Amino acid sequence: MGLSSCKHLRFFGCHLNSMACKCVALFVIALVFRAAMLPTFSGFGEVAQNSFGVINKGSSSSDSELQMRKNKFLEVPQIVWGLNNQKIAFARACLTARMMKRTLLMPSLSASLFYKEIDLLQPISFDKVFQFERFNSLCNGFVRLGHYSDLSNRTQVFELQKGSGRKWTIERDLDQLREFSKEPYDGYEVIRILGKNPFLWHDHWPVKDYAKVFDCLVLVEEISKEADKVVSKIREMGRKVGSKAVFSQNASNSESPSSLPMPYIAVHMRIEKDWMIHCKKLEQRFNISQICSSKEEIIGRVGNIAGLKTPIIVYLAVADSLLEDNSILNGWKEGLLPFEKKKLGVMGIYNKYPYLFQSAIDYEVCLRANVFVGNSFSTFSSLIALERTLKMIKMGITTSCGKDVTWPSYAYNILGELNGPQRWMTDMSDSSLHAISYDPSCWPPGRAA
Repeated sequence: MGLSSCKHLRFFGCHLNSMACKCVALFVIALVFRAAMLPTFSGFGEVAQNSFGVINKGSSSSDSELQMRKNKFLEVPQIVWGLNNQKIAFARACLTARMMKRTLLMPSLSASLFYKEIDLLQPISFDKVFQFERFNSLCNGFVRLGHYSDLSNRTQVFELQKGSGRKWTIERDLDQLREFSKEPYDGYEVIRILGKNPFLWHDHWPVKDYAKVFDCLVLVEEISKEADKVVSKIREMGRKVGSKAVFSQNASNSESPSSLPMPYIAVHMRIEKDWMIHCKKLEQRFNISQICSSKEEIIGRVGNIAGLKTPIIVYLAVADSLLEDNSILNGWKEGLLPFEKKKLGVMGIYNKYPYLFQSAIDYEVCLRANVFVGNSFSTFSSLIALERTLKMIKMGITTSCGKDVTWPSYAYNILGELNGPQRWMTDMSDSSLHAISYDPSCWPPGRAA
């Protein structure tokens, strides 16, 4: 059969009186169908990369929650202040980039702790503290970090000045982010935000979004191993003094006491001079008296935690360089055996590192404790309570009440049951990270949360 048999073929109008014509017609229809349907099918499942540089992790979420462009970036100022202020600032920068569907260029953190002497800040790369690839793996499909080497054109940068002052409201800030997520600004490869440290930016995201970012932050192996050494030293001291299990449920464990990790309590003891100045200002501003706690109040309330089995080691996490009270080891209830870095013999581990690393080690030691007690107005304590709440939720625990709760946290600045500290479990449904929440079902009888 020759080509002449198809001489009457017309686009969508041929005489289908031969097998060849039928084949050609079916082929054309198949091409049109494929072109029409391919965009829909390509979004199903997981696509590693396409010509637009989009990472698309298949899920039931909306498209706005699925896509972070690999060829559009957000750059933020150096992140400063305390470790957990920096973690919050980093998460806020990530969530800002997510809203703009951009990859966050790996920011600089600050190794030193200076509040006013900006020129004395020691910048340190994010990947010197946290694992870069691990972060992107755990947060895949939610937020994404990029390297400056990923840029194709370093001159295509738009500088966005963040507003400030009382007139710069949360609504104006949100409107600005939405405006600069559209054309013509969206066409720039990089949007560089100028102005305040991200910790001071307005907060537009719920606690659960921050929790997702925090859950992706994994310390580099060097810091994690140093924390291992400190925890091992604490447990070693516990074995020497014959610590028993923290809660009665452990007493029925079939394993011998010598084979079980020795339990310990970690207390974030915020009585340093910088904190006492800050917390008193907060009490005046908010007209409340439940922020500052004296050494005596902390010691007394920790001693009244119900269900503790003694003797047990109490690790005191304090900023030694800012501590003016040398008597923090005195006055503890019998059976509570307090240790700080010097008495524990681990000062050498901390002293070889800058502030940020020291704080990261202490954070990890407190996070791993059988019982954690902190101040609910401290970002350090608050993020530990949040991470411990995440651990509880993953285990199916929905309340911090009861004697046999795993990963319990307490706030010593709030009076709880039996004159002890208030049980503390972060409410993941809160609309803002600024909300300070406790487990309302655990308030003492007759007292409103």
